[in-house]
Amino acid sequence: MTSTTRLTVAQALVRFLAAQYTERDGERRRLIGATWGIFGHGNVAGLGQALIEYADEMPYHQGRNEQSMVHAAVGFARQSNRLSAHAVTTSIGPGATNLVTGAALATINHLPVLLLPGDIFATRPADPVLQQLEVPYAGDVSVNDCLRPVSKYFDRVTRPEALIPAALQAMRVLTDPVETGAVTLALPQDVQAEAYDWPEEFFQERIWTVRRPAADASELAAAVTAIREARRPLIVAGGGVHHSRAEDVLAELAATTRIPVASTQAGKGSLKWDHPQDVGGVGHTGTATANELARTADLVIGVGTRYTDFTTASGTLFTASNVRFLNLNIAPYDGHKLSGIPLIADARAGLEALTEALLLHGHRVEPAYATEYTDDKERWEYRVDAAYEAEDVDIRPTQPQVLGVLDELVTEDDILINAAGSLPGDLHKLWRARSRDQYHVEYGYSCMGYEIPAAIGVRMAAPDRPVWALVGDGTYLMMPTEIVTAVQEGVAIKVLILQNHGYASIGGLSESVGAERYGTAYRYRSEDRTYTGAPLPVDLAANAASLGMRVLRAKTVRDLRAALAEARAADTPTCVYVETETADTVSGAPPAQAWWDVPVAETATRSSAVKAREEYDRHVAARRRHL
Repeated sequence: MTSTTRLTVAQALVRFLAAQYTERDGERRRLIGATWGIFGHGNVAGLGQALIEYADEMPYHQGRNEQSMVHAAVGFARQSNRLSAHAVTTSIGPGATNLVTGAALATINHLPVLLLPGDIFATRPADPVLQQLEVPYAGDVSVNDCLRPVSKYFDRVTRPEALIPAALQAMRVLTDPVETGAVTLALPQDVQAEAYDWPEEFFQERIWTVRRPAADASELAAAVTAIREARRPLIVAGGGVHHSRAEDVLAELAATTRIPVASTQAGKGSLKWDHPQDVGGVGHTGTATANELARTADLVIGVGTRYTDFTTASGTLFTASNVRFLNLNIAPYDGHKLSGIPLIADARAGLEALTEALLLHGHRVEPAYATEYTDDKERWEYRVDAAYEAEDVDIRPTQPQVLGVLDELVTEDDILINAAGSLPGDLHKLWRARSRDQYHVEYGYSCMGYEIPAAIGVRMAAPDRPVWALVGDGTYLMMPTEIVTAVQEGVAIKVLILQNHGYASIGGLSESVGAERYGTAYRYRSEDRTYTGAPLPVDLAANAASLGMRVLRAKTVRDLRAALAEARAADTPTCVYVETETADTVSGAPPAQAWWDVPVAETATRSSAVKAREEYDRHVAARRRHL
């Protein structure tokens, strides 16, 4: 007879999760490294009890906001190369629906996280229970169904024995390099506490191999031919390069062929900034060097990229009449975008095959092409230097100058985290990435509030490295609560708050589309009822200090230089707070080097909107569908 153990569903799940492992290239990692949780009536007696029952097997982290717990888990997963992840448990009701934004971020960025929200009673003894959404036309719907469209796998475990196939499917998706993202197992609160006789085999160690599929021979041959025929090829490196740990192979391919490499937000750092073939970010937030190469490229070689709207400048960037696309991607869906030649394979495996084949043919771009982009890159670096330049004087720095001071301080060990506002654009254009994982900008969902909790997750995955959360005042106000978690757990993140009194990024966008920066400043209302009065007397530094963080205030460039150095050396959670000068007052980042489609009012009486529409129509006329 099969040996069994009697446990509750929640106990069985925790014990099962503790026995799951991943393996890739001989590296073995625990799949679910810890569980984050906020307890309520929907999970306290189930998973709450199970987590203390198996505290030695499953580490637990206490969160303050359900969304931010997911962000922390996502930061951990990304820093762990998707080989290890965290679980997140919540109660029913608002605890569960707070997961939706984090789940969307995880799924869009292809980063694994296991969500374990409590659910309404499966047996319906209490109907409606506290916080239950009643749906008159469907008795089996709960608020957890909001998680279906943002999950790569969803199941509601309404009977104990249903946990076995659901848990196995969940692990399959979490470890699938194509399908991974948010995985949701909705757990009715009565089922969590129900006992069942579980087969011991369910709790045996399992190793989930994270595969590296190789390229099909015919697709590889077509790819090699396309590259050899191209005169102005350009590689666009996306996040898949990092997920696959393909950076060294990409560097070898670029050095061998001298094909220039541009990067998306997710792919930045695929080559170090001083690699001869690195030409910086591409797209709306990219460099002039990369975007000019994109406009004249006859072959765009996408490696692990989804070709988002920003990357393609809304279909206006790749303008050469003969341009073609070659897409090396592990996901067929992305490999066929822009009518490209698909090369469906793991990024590292595919690049290794391409490098071997091109070496065999001795392929290399024309020297004049290499000289052209090398000279352009040198000119761009002068512009970066100009934006970064900040004398050690008693003036407030601009945002690029803040980045310049930080750039002087960091080494390849430091990790920078950002997600939203004006910083992603400045970082993509200006930041000089020194290592494969230094640049951590979440731009798939560009979620305000991601930075601080993600920094906690990253630091947990890289406990010996300096981890910086770069946040504007708008982002900080969205989600500062996990500072308490960093203080409680002793996670020595560094938070750099840049105070510019409003939504700087959207303010600039608003002005460009004729909306006149309306509603984007953090100021008192003026007599005309717009937000153009004095800045609000909000003290974010005092707020961070009230949450337990050590805070260093910097009023000038001189102060900033000292404060950042002190924060970097700190072994406790530390915040540096600085008010920045507006970009047009001193020096700022170079403007956008490519367009982005944000529709403008077709009819309007205000001159700003009329002019913006004229500019919009001019750009739209250049849009191209690559067929």
